[in-house]
Amino acid sequence: MKVLLLEDVKGQGKKGEIVKVSDGYAKNYLIPRKLAKEATDSVMRELQAKEDSRLHKIAVEREAAKALAVRIEALTVVIRQQSGAGGKFYGSVTAKEVSDELKKQHGIEIDKRMIRLAEPIKTYGKYELDVKYYQDVTGKLNLIVTEKE
Repeated sequence: MKVLLLEDVKGQGKKGEIVKVSDGYAKNYLIPRKLAKEATDSVMRELQAKEDSRLHKIAVEREAAKALAVRIEALTVVIRQQSGAGGKFYGSVTAKEVSDELKKQHGIEIDKRMIRLAEPIKTYGKYELDVKYYQDVTGKLNLIVTEKE
C-alpha cells in the first residue's frame, strides 16, 4: 500500500514523502496514529498542487530579488562618520548602519544580514559591498564614507 507520510517515521521516511508499506502496517499503525494517510489520486493531486505553489512562490521571490538588485546597484549610499586624531574612526561602519542609511536616503529597506562586509570599515573612502538578496541572487552596493561636518 502506498501512503503519504504526515510525520517523520523512523525507518520509513520523512514528512511529505510517498512510501510503500505493508497493508497491515498502514492500517493498524500509521493511519490510526495519524502518521500517514493512503496515497489516493486526490491526495496525490493535492500534493502536486502544493509543490507547484511552492515552486511558483520561489520563482516570484527570486524575480523580486533580481529587480531589487538592479535597483540598488544604481544607487550610492553616503555615510558621514566622525573620526578622532589621525583619521581613525571611533568605531567602524556596520552593516546595520549601511542598511539604515539606505532606508533613510533612498527608501529601500533590506535586512542588515544581507549585507556582506569583507572587513570592518574603519577609514574614509569608497567601498563596493556585496549584498545577498536571495539564495542565488547577489549584487553590489556602492558606499561612500565621508567626514562628519
